[in-house]
Amino acid sequence: MGVRLVVVDDHRLLAEALAAALQVRGHRVLAVGCPAAAGPDLVAQRRPEVCLLGVARPGGPGAFAPVRRLRQERPEVAVVVLGPVDDLRGVANAFAAGAAGYVRSDERIEVVDRAVTRARAGEVAVAVEVLQGAFERLLHPVREPDDEALRLLGALTRREVQVLARIAEGQDTQEIAAGMGIAPSTARTHVQRVLMKLGARTRLEAAAVADRTGLLARLVRE
Repeated sequence: MGVRLVVVDDHRLLAEALAAALQVRGHRVLAVGCPAAAGPDLVAQRRPEVCLLGVARPGGPGAFAPVRRLRQERPEVAVVVLGPVDDLRGVANAFAAGAAGYVRSDERIEVVDRAVTRARAGEVAVAVEVLQGAFERLLHPVREPDDEALRLLGALTRREVQVLARIAEGQDTQEIAAGMGIAPSTARTHVQRVLMKLGARTRLEAAAVADRTGLLARLVRE
């Protein structure tokens, strides 16, 4: 017996093509929608067993908000996400949001068919290698660049970056001036500008800001 489905995708043509292919394979498509964010409303109206939800950019902000909403409002409906797997963070986020399965967007229709059937049966509908990669990403997340560190680094001139590195080492104005071969008055001016750009009142606070945001680690690497 076929599965009662709602198919939604960020691309209408893809959603309609998937719906047609799944109907040929014996499933009952109750509704087709676009964009993916329309999924929860269509599910509420049609009461399917499975929602096949296509996501073009799984790493984007709010990509899996429809999945979370469905899990809250219609927990009896299994959600199978259809999307790319080049970034396993997206796969991991899909399962964290409550997805019952994840299928590559370039998979054969036979694979999508099996995933939908397995999801209705309460099974995890995902290729083993994709699932392993996603859990590896969850257990050992890759550290992402610190946005605040990048912003602060972009606000500082090359000279000010050098001064900040010396401030973090505990050097005073005279030591900074001597080490950089500049006048103490010039060093003092650089220090004041660094404090102002970091929003710090003291050198110690500037060093703490650099450490907290990850800017200090970047200075060490660079």
